[in-house]
Amino acid sequence: MQKVAKNISRFFSTRQMRLLLLPLVVIVIIAACTSVLKTSHATKAVLLSEPFLQLPTEDSVRVVWFTEFAGSQHTVAYGEGFSRTVAATTTKLSRTREDQNSRVGKQTQDGQIYNKPIDRNIWRHEAIATGLVSGSRVPYRVTSVGEDGVIASSGVYTLTPNPKPNTPLKILLTSDHQLKPMVATNLQKVAENIGRVDGVFMAGDLVNVGDSASEWFDDNRGNAFFPCMQGRGNYELQSKDGNKTVYKGGELIQHAPLFPAIGNHEVMGRFSMVNSLDEQYDDTVPVSVQEKNDISNQSHDPKIRAQWLKDNSYNTDTYEEIFTLPQSSPGGEKYYAVTFGDVRLVVLYATNMWRSPNLDPSARGKYRERQQDFNAPEKWGYGQHIYEPIGAGSQQYDWLQKELSSSDFARAKYKIVMLHYPPHSLGENIVPAYTNPVQIIERDQAGRITAIRYEYPKQADFLIRDVLPLLEKAGVHLVFYGHSHLWNRFTSKSGMHFLESSNVGNSYGAFVKDKQRSVPINYKEEYTKVGNPNKLEPVMPTIVPLKGDDGKESAYIASNDITVFSIFDTASGVVSSYRFDTRSPKSDIVKFDEFKLGKNYEL
Repeated sequence: MQKVAKNISRFFSTRQMRLLLLPLVVIVIIAACTSVLKTSHATKAVLLSEPFLQLPTEDSVRVVWFTEFAGSQHTVAYGEGFSRTVAATTTKLSRTREDQNSRVGKQTQDGQIYNKPIDRNIWRHEAIATGLVSGSRVPYRVTSVGEDGVIASSGVYTLTPNPKPNTPLKILLTSDHQLKPMVATNLQKVAENIGRVDGVFMAGDLVNVGDSASEWFDDNRGNAFFPCMQGRGNYELQSKDGNKTVYKGGELIQHAPLFPAIGNHEVMGRFSMVNSLDEQYDDTVPVSVQEKNDISNQSHDPKIRAQWLKDNSYNTDTYEEIFTLPQSSPGGEKYYAVTFGDVRLVVLYATNMWRSPNLDPSARGKYRERQQDFNAPEKWGYGQHIYEPIGAGSQQYDWLQKELSSSDFARAKYKIVMLHYPPHSLGENIVPAYTNPVQIIERDQAGRITAIRYEYPKQADFLIRDVLPLLEKAGVHLVFYGHSHLWNRFTSKSGMHFLESSNVGNSYGAFVKDKQRSVPINYKEEYTKVGNPNKLEPVMPTIVPLKGDDGKESAYIASNDITVFSIFDTASGVVSSYRFDTRSPKSDIVKFDEFKLGKNYEL
């Protein structure tokens, strides 16, 4: 036996055997390298977002997710044992870009990789899960196949169609995320303490710059919109003891449909592949101004002219491409109404261009143009111009009138109106009035421009003068909004509630006592420095009001350390608000306020 083994060993050591084995060795090496290459390339075939839910009906719901590859075989598998499969429709986002200010991939400083805007290719996939039964949740997951055949799959979540009336629901009321420092914390506390919510109503300002892809999907600071809403964030906060805590956000919209409103940060201005995305956000111009401009060098084809006007005024293209919302109005997805269980939700497009209250000669602000631009109208900002008319006689106003008199609205147990701009607030952004700026150009005796000012007549406030009387008469229970990054609420004499619950990530302050807004003096109009300019006094929280530095209870929360979220429980009709002090990560959340939505009323 030893002799046989010795002979075999001698044979395998011969030159002839080495030559015979060489091709086999080469094949093994090539196969191994190919495997490594496939494994390396497979890391690219991942989902850009987990799936989220949109537009539920009585027996269906839409499932949406995103990839950075066109791929194929984008499907949703759902039901017990994932017994049903449905294919998705794929579209490419048309305006998503990165630029020198992006925090994405290896770019951690301005201009590190990009020195101007660059297109970012992102594909959206949407499938409709049908044959669902209201009240029954079933598991689902999504799958996309990359060009190289590598499969990317999501986690397993649950879906259900539109809830029937009398179904108890917990709905998150949130607003103004904008990649702010406490957002991931806020949403994580929702998931930890409330559990799975059934719906999310979001009153605008989801991101800072609407066309910035990384702000939606993968900002490398860990607090982009979708990661935080899906429990995949990675944001680090430092507590008062110096320790750091990483927050992930909450797994929310994988299980619950999201209903957003347009905030000013979802609106992009004049399109450019040279100016930064921040500059483009800040460079909106009224359509009425551009309609008067000579574009004789452009085709007068209606479609081309419409595109030119959009590219040179403002648009909400990325927002509208990302979401699938009810198209129940002439405004399409910009404003809409939907029944969700016992709730009739009416979403308005009520926002304007935010500009600085600065009155310095170098400021292009709310109240003035820059002195250096007096003779350059193409550089004017036109104050805080309104994006979509909503005053009496406008298309949106007429639609709102019809909606408030509709049978769907009348039969709803709870009637909620959501918009971005605040009708009542202690915050800064409620001043000036929500109306069209009145431009005043002053000239000297030689005809030279000496000042360009903007006034906002308070008696012409479209929300106060035109919209709120409609809502009061129709018996709206709750008006929910954001914009000033604080928590405060109000109640009208007839019992309509107003809630601003946007102290999610940071606050711009409440203007009470000695804290005064920056407003112009010696202008034609009078601008409110302190308090709510529209008369109603804030309601003191009903359970545990937060105390200020003076030890007195406050009717608001405007903090850069304490984050707030609100939950509407349709079973009880109660809206509850909770706060969490991020300086003490081991502390409990505190329910500090609650109020109940009453029965319908008539003036």
